[in-house]
Amino acid sequence: MDLPHGEDLSSGIVLLDDERIAAVPVKDCGESLVDLRAVGRLDVDDRQADADGAFARVRTGTLERLLAAQRALPSGYRLVVVEGYRPPALQRQYFEEHVAFLRDRYPTWSAGEVRSQAAQYISAPMLAPHTTGGAVDVTLRAPDGGLCWMGTEVNASPQESDCACYTSADNIGHESRAHRLMLGSALVAAGFVNYPGKWWHWSFGDRYWAFMADKPFALYGPVASMS
Repeated sequence: MDLPHGEDLSSGIVLLDDERIAAVPVKDCGESLVDLRAVGRLDVDDRQADADGAFARVRTGTLERLLAAQRALPSGYRLVVVEGYRPPALQRQYFEEHVAFLRDRYPTWSAGEVRSQAAQYISAPMLAPHTTGGAVDVTLRAPDGGLCWMGTEVNASPQESDCACYTSADNIGHESRAHRLMLGSALVAAGFVNYPGKWWHWSFGDRYWAFMADKPFALYGPVASMS
């Protein structure tokens, strides 16, 4: 999809780098990160695997809610966690890579426009939900063992998916819409909030969660390292 110059893909969505998100205070509760692979009760996809295994770690409160969401799914369906914790350095790398992608694709955009559009899709490191260990990228596994088709792949950008990555996109099939509703219903019931620009991105405890759930403060701040 070639966007018209300066088009805002996310009208009506509270962006991850919105100043209101940045203003949410953090009172980190100190929960540790836990490796989902060691827990063994959730499916973990390794497509975003990193050398240190950060992708498979989440805060303990996030784990509890993932397990609750798993129990809320219809019989035979399973949550599949694609990525949890993301170290700040890796978040910075992903952000700069997306900036470079947009710069190359839209050479007439100013540097400010490029970074603004990039922030609609991936957060700058200091506000990124994944750096807190509270955010997860998830999808579904069907009773037959295959991954459910959700309308796009996880991590599809607005540009490459014709905006079908947006949770409420209307350019996806009936089955994909049903899968998204199934996933969302279970996660909302467990206490997660969704970033509407990505059907797969859900979080608990971070600044975005606190703002969207009308909480006075976030429970999780950025985690510098797993040690």
